[in-house]
Amino acid sequence: MPLDHSQAPVLEALARYHASQQLSFSPPGHKQARGADPRVRDVLGDAVFYGDVLASGGLDDRRTGSRVLERAERLMADAVHASHTFFSTCGSSLSVKAAMLSVAHPHEKLLIGRDAHKSVVAGLILAGIQPVWVDPRWDADRHLAHPPAADDFEAAFTAHPDAKGALVTSPTPYGTCADLRALADICHRRRRPLIVDEAWGAHLPFHPDLPTWAMDAGADLCVTSIHKMGSGLEQGSVFHLQGDLIDPTLLKTRADLLGTTSPSVLIYAGLDGWRRQMAQHGRGLLDGALRLASRVREDIEAIDGLHVHGRADFCGPGLADDFDPLPVVIDVSGLGTTGYRVADWLRTHRSVDVHLSDHRRINTQLTHADDEETTRVLLAALKAVSAAAPELRSAPTVDVPPPAALRLPQTCLPRDAFFGPVEDVPAQDAVGRVAAEMITPYPPGIPTVLPGELLTEPVLRYLRSGIEAGMNLPDAVDTRLHTVRVVAADEG
Repeated sequence: MPLDHSQAPVLEALARYHASQQLSFSPPGHKQARGADPRVRDVLGDAVFYGDVLASGGLDDRRTGSRVLERAERLMADAVHASHTFFSTCGSSLSVKAAMLSVAHPHEKLLIGRDAHKSVVAGLILAGIQPVWVDPRWDADRHLAHPPAADDFEAAFTAHPDAKGALVTSPTPYGTCADLRALADICHRRRRPLIVDEAWGAHLPFHPDLPTWAMDAGADLCVTSIHKMGSGLEQGSVFHLQGDLIDPTLLKTRADLLGTTSPSVLIYAGLDGWRRQMAQHGRGLLDGALRLASRVREDIEAIDGLHVHGRADFCGPGLADDFDPLPVVIDVSGLGTTGYRVADWLRTHRSVDVHLSDHRRINTQLTHADDEETTRVLLAALKAVSAAAPELRSAPTVDVPPPAALRLPQTCLPRDAFFGPVEDVPAQDAVGRVAAEMITPYPPGIPTVLPGELLTEPVLRYLRSGIEAGMNLPDAVDTRLHTVRVVAADEG
């Protein structure tokens, strides 16, 4: 029998909780806003506190007899053609770790695209998994990485037949996609699972003109951030499962190992409500978003000094296999400045925030929430920054090495370098040393340096010049990179 997607079990249970006038002598201690500081209530509003109840012993009874969460997860799985769905209130950073721990054990191999998010590297460190890195496809002219090719995963499996599975990031934060069908076939011929970090693809199942999403492409497990391209709250994530290569009970135990015992009902409610919205109205909402994005792209392309990357730039031989048009990625190098400076100017002078910036681009992400008014403000801001370009010059140059020089040799497991004896040395003395930390330009959060990699002068020069130009390295011990954390010399 088809499931009723007009239902929203979490939201309905929350409404019943309020209607029953439950009186709580349990956490959370604010007791439905009564104990919250009035100054906090003035900013957040009481609705936030009203929605903040215990998941069990509040939203549901202490033994979850109403199966509120279970029913919400079943509806989500049905909406996106998965066999099982699990909600997470700790973001996809946790979900992807749980996925990795479900496929590979300590010291076992996992094929991973080297353009993976820092959360994947954190999973390697926690689990002691041995990564077999698969290089992304690098556009040397635009200095941009796209997901690895299927043939490169095939070659990696041939070289490492004992690898337990593969993990690929698709879409990337720039909206470019891998050939997931081909990757799934390569894995399944070996009875190995494919994990897809699809954090930027929450919307993909709901419109036929968007890239094929992981479950429809045959992937075994995918991780999706509902808060990125969907309507969920920050930290709202789901992981979807199908097939028989990963045991759903095993996946749940891995998620329980990492997750909180105090999940946020607010985040659950956002996930549940977004699923209902998209199941009922997603096609129409995304129709509008795609039409809007097409017009906005044309209008931005007409602004002096700006170029909007499209399919012709991102897809083709040696590049990406597919492309999502909603991340509107703009090359600002024609203004004679950097994406960092443009992003800062837009925030300071026009109160417009962009998703990410790099040495030559900004990403002005659109979703179904945008409309003529929000894009009118965006276009006006972009015209203004184009006119203001002379005051943004001359920007410091970021010394981006060629692709081969960006790839650092892995000398030991990330776990061993991270947890072993370390020392902090001046950056100029770090050349030839083994990194003991992640160094990650953020956003988008793809590490340039991983624990266990051998540091080189071109990469350190790139990062130091990036900092001078406005790059943000929040996870480095020294965020200005005057010093670098490395494996202690006596551990050499």
